[in-house]
Amino acid sequence: MPMRRREKRKAARRGGKVDQRVPHDPVRAGPLSIVILAAGEGRRMRSALPKVLQPLAGRPLLQHVIDTARTLAPSAVHVVYGHGGERVRTALGAAPVSWVLQAHQLGTGHAVLQAMPEIPDDHRVLVLYGDVPLISRDTLLQLLQLAGENGVSLLTARFEDPQGYGRIVRDARGLVRQIVEQKDASVKQLAIRECNTGVLVSPARALRNWLGRLTAANSQGEYYLTDVIAAARRDKVPVQALLAPEPNEVLGVNDKAQLARLESLCRGRSARELLLAGVTLADPARIDVRGTLTHGNDVFIDVNVIFEGRVALGDRVRIGAGCMVRDSEIGADTQVHPHCVIEGALIGPACLIGPFARLRPAATLGPQVHIGNFVEVKNAQLGASSKANHLAYVGDAEVGHHVNIGAGTIVANYDGAQKHQTIIGDDVHTGSNSVLVAPIVVGAGATIAAGSTVTHSVPAGKLTIARAVQATVEGWRRPSKSTK
Repeated sequence: MPMRRREKRKAARRGGKVDQRVPHDPVRAGPLSIVILAAGEGRRMRSALPKVLQPLAGRPLLQHVIDTARTLAPSAVHVVYGHGGERVRTALGAAPVSWVLQAHQLGTGHAVLQAMPEIPDDHRVLVLYGDVPLISRDTLLQLLQLAGENGVSLLTARFEDPQGYGRIVRDARGLVRQIVEQKDASVKQLAIRECNTGVLVSPARALRNWLGRLTAANSQGEYYLTDVIAAARRDKVPVQALLAPEPNEVLGVNDKAQLARLESLCRGRSARELLLAGVTLADPARIDVRGTLTHGNDVFIDVNVIFEGRVALGDRVRIGAGCMVRDSEIGADTQVHPHCVIEGALIGPACLIGPFARLRPAATLGPQVHIGNFVEVKNAQLGASSKANHLAYVGDAEVGHHVNIGAGTIVANYDGAQKHQTIIGDDVHTGSNSVLVAPIVVGAGATIAAGSTVTHSVPAGKLTIARAVQATVEGWRRPSKSTK
């Protein structure tokens, strides 16, 4: 407020006026309801999975759209799903949306109409599509701003190949006069490259009126949402068009080829964001981020690495080629060698992992832990500087500091019905090919001889041997195959 008063005084001295208008906020211009159309059958996907549940960058197509819609802080998000689409509701049941059934697929106009009873007249309506997942918040904000509180705005895109899209017909003033579906377009209209994306903003009261006046007099026998534009023109409501700044963000998905194209676009987006944030990528074309990846400084990621869910990488982490990391945290200065699988793990700083290691859910590694080739850790905690360098399994265990798990050691945690815990104290050494049969406690400083099968607790600081006495059987002969 003091700054505003100073501006007024300066303006008065200049004999001018201060512009006291509040900058237009497209989100706060009025209550907003968002309708997402997700009732399409998706036959061209040739999949038992509904189209809007097809995965893109680790999330269903529809989830991408819902997440973007929620960033606009709407009063409500209504998802229109089709007959037999209960799988969609089940899969995304936790999403904060209102579900609206379109029992008969009679076109996009009919689909929006199903949601209108839940939308008050004083709202603005934004229509989105469950199979157009890459549309950005910034573009939608521009579209809302263009419409204002009482106008109609339409998102368009210019494609080199407009095959399959409705064409935008403009009047002499550049306003949208009509949208013509490809199957209904003339030869001249088919030459138009500006295309309809279907995304639009309209006042709810007017949209309700226009939807009620739609007819199915077209080649498809459907109620087209696009005909709302012509209805608006007849009512002398100007229709503003926003040309999408990036055509790729309004691409839809109808088959697996188009889905693969969008997956490639997502990879490119993620790679560019990581590079600009200072991450070194051995090859930006060969990384997949299927979730959320946060990172520190000077991180290096080699080729063909996949991140899923929520992953956090500390400073100077190095991830080798061919790794898969899911829902895990990796501490600073840790190096993950090639071809490791890490899921649900918490890895401390300065650890060495792999190659060919597997960390399963609830694996927790302290600082400077070494997990080597063909070692699996599950629901186990390893203390600082402990090592399992070769061919070992550690499950349901608490392992202390400076423990050495010998090659071939197995923590046998499962009795065929239940899991049991093993506790291994600090500075324990297990010899090669040991089996620790849970539940047992191995005292600090104990050594277990190679080849031992340990079924009872081991005292601290002692050497424990649990193996059969070696014997040689005189006169024994190896069985031989009979000759025919």
